[in-house]
Amino acid sequence: MTHPMFRPRRLREKQLLRKMVRETALAVDDLVYPLFAVHGRGVREPIPSMPGQFRLAIDELVKEAKDAAGMGIPAVLLFGLPAEKDPRGSEAYADDGIVQQAVRAVKDRVPDLLVVTDVCLCQYTSHGHCGIVEDGAVRNDPTLELLARVAVSHAEAGADMVAPSDMMDGRVGAIREALDEASYTDTPIMAYSAKYASSFYGPFRDAAGSAPQFGDRRSYQLDPANALEAMREIALDIDEGADIVMVKPALPYLDIISRAKAEFGLPLAAYSVSGEYAMIRAAGRLGWLDEERAMLEALTAIRRAGADLVITYFAKDAARLMERGTAR
Repeated sequence: MTHPMFRPRRLREKQLLRKMVRETALAVDDLVYPLFAVHGRGVREPIPSMPGQFRLAIDELVKEAKDAAGMGIPAVLLFGLPAEKDPRGSEAYADDGIVQQAVRAVKDRVPDLLVVTDVCLCQYTSHGHCGIVEDGAVRNDPTLELLARVAVSHAEAGADMVAPSDMMDGRVGAIREALDEASYTDTPIMAYSAKYASSFYGPFRDAAGSAPQFGDRRSYQLDPANALEAMREIALDIDEGADIVMVKPALPYLDIISRAKAEFGLPLAAYSVSGEYAMIRAAGRLGWLDEERAMLEALTAIRRAGADLVITYFAKDAARLMERGTAR
């Protein structure tokens, strides 16, 4: 009988051995928890397409932020739903806008938690697009001034980092210049550099009320078929001053995450988006898969591909499992 010369299974036989030789570690320090802020008090409104996630009034959002910080989650990413919308998304850069209020409240009550803010117009505009619309088209350059105003208003409120997600050309440079001129030279930018025109955003658009009222976003978000274009976008954002670059979505674009990590020296974030969350959550609730194992496998795969930070709605669930020592 011929015996195998090599026996890789030797290192898989015992759990402790598997842990000792594990190549990729998933830790709570890697996680960023997205939260949705709404006006009002005591509001904790379930999001039907994202079971376990809520639209939160600021008092409830502060409680959620405190819970996250208590679990060791280092950062939250804030999105806002305005009281009113208009063509220019005015509440996005208003001093008393919903995100600005949320930032102040969280930094006051949970000062050691990092607060990252999404910089975009889509939740705030009556047309639902990420930029100014003129003659039925999204205009790039006129939008840059507004995005810069949004970023500065977030920094003034106390945001630790701003994250432009609009995909307008030149927006990182415009935001960096505006922050520097306003004396926020130490406020970093996490750019949504390779943000694809993905079908996996559906539940988020339900949660944030940000679906476009006409057309779609393919004229400014990346074509899912393109990889070289993503590398060019990332390189441009780095040249304009991005401190962290991001790939979004995560699971369908693991190749982009891996390539970006290999080609660029900056910290890399990946956004495991609402559709990824909803698929695993729904299949788990139907008993079609083991939800906890699938969640941890997916998050570990994103880290294995090269992401330094993982933005995920599963942040608290994953943190609980890691605290219990059940993460495998």
